[in-house]
Amino acid sequence: MSRGPIRVAVVDDHEVFRQGLTMLLGVEDDIEVVGEAGDGVAATELAASTAPDVILMDVRMPKGSGIEACVAIKEVTPTARIIMLTVSDEEADLYDAVKNGASGYLLKSSSIDEVAQAVRLVADGQSLISPSMAVKLLDEFKQISRSDPQQVVNTRLTDRELEVLKLVAEGLGNREIGKRLFISENTVKNHVRNILEKLQLHSRMDAVMYAMREKLFDIPGAGPPTWQR
Repeated sequence: MSRGPIRVAVVDDHEVFRQGLTMLLGVEDDIEVVGEAGDGVAATELAASTAPDVILMDVRMPKGSGIEACVAIKEVTPTARIIMLTVSDEEADLYDAVKNGASGYLLKSSSIDEVAQAVRLVADGQSLISPSMAVKLLDEFKQISRSDPQQVVNTRLTDRELEVLKLVAEGLGNREIGKRLFISENTVKNHVRNILEKLQLHSRMDAVMYAMREKLFDIPGAGPPTWQR
C-alpha cells in the first residue's frame, strides 16, 4: 500500500536557493514540498503547523541556527526527520547537528538527485552523511579513541544485537542487514529500536558514533562509512 508522497519542508535564509530547491523537488512524483521558512524560529513554527516527514534545513541562519532549530522542532514534531543541507564542512557543525537530532548532513554541492534520494532514505528511517563529511567524522573519532581510551563497557546487548549494530556501523540499511543475517526487515527494525533504547541513544548515527567511541569492534576499511553515496 502506498503511503503517499513524502512531505518535505525547506528551510534556508537564501530565498533564491530555497525556491529553486522547492521547485526541483516538486517535480519528484513521491515528494511534496509543504512549506518554506527562512530562519530557525519560522522553521519551528512551520514544523508545528505542517508536520512534515522530512525537513531540509541550513545550519547557519538568522533568528536561531539550524542546529538550535533541531532541538525545538523535535519538541513540537518528534517524528520529523531533519537533514542539514549546508555549505559548512566544519566537523563541529556536523557533530552538533547529529547530537541535536539531525538524521542527515549533506553539503549544498550535492546534486538534486542526491538530495531527493536523501529525503527518501531518511523518510524510511535511515541516516545519511555526505561521504566527504563521513571521512572527517571517522578521523575525529579516531582522535577521540587515541586521546581518551576506554575499556569496552558492558552494553547488555545480545549477540544478535551486536551483530546488527556492527552492520549499522558499516552503513547497511535495514533491508541489507536482514539479507545478511537471514532475518526479516521488521526484525532488524526491532533490534535497532532495542539497541537505541538500551544504549539511551536517539538515532542510528548516534549508535555508529557510540560503537566507534567504545571500540565495540573495528569498522572494516579505511574509507568513509557508506550511509549513502
